Amino acid sequence: MDIREIPQVPGSYVITPHQWPDPRGTFFESLRTDLVGEAVGRPFEVRQINYSTSRRNTLRGIHGVLIPPGQAKYVTCVRGALRDMVVDLRVGSPTFGQSASTLLTPENGMAVHVTEGLGHGFLALTDDTCISYALSTAHVPGTQFEIDPLDPELALPWGHEEPPLLSEKDARAPSLRTALERGILPRWPGTAPAGAHRKNGTP
Repeated sequence: MDIREIPQVPGSYVITPHQWPDPRGTFFESLRTDLVGEAVGRPFEVRQINYSTSRRNTLRGIHGVLIPPGQAKYVTCVRGALRDMVVDLRVGSPTFGQSASTLLTPENGMAVHVTEGLGHGFLALTDDTCISYALSTAHVPGTQFEIDPLDPELALPWGHEEPPLLSEKDARAPSLRTALERGILPRWPGTAPAGAHRKNGTP
């Protein structure tokens, strides 16, 4: 498999498998934790695997996990199609607020690795889209946080042609600016707690 770091959001990676088709169908390796660990520079140990299904035009995110405990994700699409979105929410990061999107389908077999401290979400492009998350930590209640996926300051390139379907929690999620003011975002390693990184006038 080819593992490539996404330059817009360091710490996120696109994984493209090598596929072996024959008259019966296709085979490929979806996840090699040894290769992912080599690429990211530390072990990626899977502690939990989640699945969710979504109707077309459902938008889930932007979601993150507080540090500690932190949580890395390995995301694949097992049915349908989705536009995956990774956002740098690490205060003090040189790419704070930047995002990257990747089209994931069962046919292309691509995956996205999301390191701790990054935000993640996706838009379902077909009915009955199914996404898989392989997670580095088990769920810890109370450690999740949300950012408004339609925050105009973030201006994430979802590409939807009509208002997306959001959960009540995501629809009420704070903007990036508000999350900064509340101090709920993770920090770039080595940065001081005070004085958030500025981007486009954000405090």
